[in-house]
Amino acid sequence: MPKKGGKHAEMGKEIQTQCKRAKVEAESSASIMSFESPDSLFGSLISPIKQEVFFREYWEQKPLLVQRNDPTLAAYYQSLFQLSDLKELCSQGLYYGRDINICRCVNGRKKVLNKEGKANYMQLKKDFDQKKATIQFHQPQRFKEELWAIQEKLECYFGSLVGSNVYITPQGSQGLPPHYDDVEVFILQLEGEKHWRLYKPTVHLAREYNVESEDIIGNPTHEFILKPGDLLYFPRGTIHQADTPLGIAYSTHVTISTYQNNSWGDFLLDAIPGLVFDTAKEDVALRRSIPRQLLMQVDIADSTKKMSSLLRRLADRLENTSELRSSDMKKDFIMNRLPPCLGCDSDVLTPGGKLPKIDSKIRLQFRDHAVITVEPDQENSVSITKLPLYTLCGSARRETHMMGAEDDSTSEERTTQQTHGLRFPLSYLDALKQIWSSSTVYVKELTLTSDAEKVNLALSLWTECLIEVV
Repeated sequence: MPKKGGKHAEMGKEIQTQCKRAKVEAESSASIMSFESPDSLFGSLISPIKQEVFFREYWEQKPLLVQRNDPTLAAYYQSLFQLSDLKELCSQGLYYGRDINICRCVNGRKKVLNKEGKANYMQLKKDFDQKKATIQFHQPQRFKEELWAIQEKLECYFGSLVGSNVYITPQGSQGLPPHYDDVEVFILQLEGEKHWRLYKPTVHLAREYNVESEDIIGNPTHEFILKPGDLLYFPRGTIHQADTPLGIAYSTHVTISTYQNNSWGDFLLDAIPGLVFDTAKEDVALRRSIPRQLLMQVDIADSTKKMSSLLRRLADRLENTSELRSSDMKKDFIMNRLPPCLGCDSDVLTPGGKLPKIDSKIRLQFRDHAVITVEPDQENSVSITKLPLYTLCGSARRETHMMGAEDDSTSEERTTQQTHGLRFPLSYLDALKQIWSSSTVYVKELTLTSDAEKVNLALSLWTECLIEVV
C-alpha cells in the first residue's frame, strides 16, 4: 500500500499550511442544495465560495477544498448514496463491469476483483469486509433521483455532460493507485472519512486518464481529511489518491465529473470542417487543387506556407460569421444529456391546459433543455446553405445516461429518437428565437408572415409540451 505521507493525528497545522489557499472553513454557512435553477444549484454546491471567485481563481487552475461543519448539509449529502443502498440495488440486477467494479490498490497498482455476471450483495460484502476491496458504483444517477436532479441541473449549467461514480472503501484500504483524470472533478463526501493527497500535475489539463508512479509524483501539494458534507474540486490532470483511515469503518463519496473532451481543441476539430465546407463554396482559393504528388512528398515547406495562407483566410471569414456550426459535439450533448428531473410533476410531459390561439400568451417550458440547432437539408445537399432546417431537440433516457457504447438495436432506437423533433423552415427562425429568449410572448406578435403560421408554430410546440399558455 502506498505511503500515507505522515500520521493523520499530526496533520493539524501542516494541513492548514498546505491548503490555506484552497481550504474554506464554512461552519454553519453552507445551505441546503437549491434546485430553483442551474445557477442556484451550482452556487449552493460550492457555497460559501462565490461563483465568480471559483471561475476566476480555481476552475482549471488549482484545487478547492470546502470543509463544512453543517449537520443539515451532511445529512442531505448522505441521501445521495449510502452503503445500505447496495442491497436493494443489487436486487434490481446489477452487473460486474457495467454497474459495479470491485478493486483495491496493492503496491501502487489497481487489482480488480470482479466476478462474472450479476453482482450478489453478500459476495460484495464479503469482498468488502474480508479483502478490504473498494466498491465502485458506475453512474448512480440512473438509480438515485437526488443525483439525477443534481446532475441534470449541472448539465444545464455547464452545457456539458456530467457523470458520476460512487466509491465505498473500508478502513485502512485504498481503491485506486495515484492517477489523474481527463475530467473536472467535484467530490462530495457522503459517509465516514477519506484521507486525500493531491500532487502537482505532470500533464496540465490532461486529455486522458493515466496512472502515475509514486516514485515520480513527489510530495503532496495538498493533504487533508474529507468528512460528510465536505466538497473537494480539482482540475483535470491533478494527480490524486485517497484512502480510508484506520478507525473509520468505511468511507462513501461520490465523484461528479464534467468537461470530458470539451476543450477548445475538441471544438475546433468539430467545427472547422463545417467552416471549411461553407467557405469553399464561396472562396475559389479553397477549391483549387493541391500540388501534384503532394501526398507523396517529404519536403512540403511551400505547401505549408500555402496552407497557412488559407487558414488566415478561414480566420478572416470566422470573424464575420454569426453562427459556427458544431458537427458532433452539440449533437452528442443534446442526445445524451439527462432528461428533466420532474419528480411528481410528470403531467407537464402531456399536453394540457388551453390550446394556443392567435391572442394567447405563451411561455417556453424546459428552457434549459430547449436547443435550437442547425440541421442541413438531407434531401437536397446542394441546398444546404439556402434551406437549412432548425430543430428544437429533446433529451436522452436516464437509464442509459453516460453508459458508453450501445448494441446495434439500442443504437438504432436512439437514432430514431434523434430524428424525432420539430423541424421548421428557415423562415420560422426569428419566431423560434423570440419564444426562446422571451419570458412570455403573444402568439400574434411572433415574427411570421401570416396568423396561420403563427398559430401553427404555437400548436406544434404545445403538442410537444414545449410551451404552455399563460
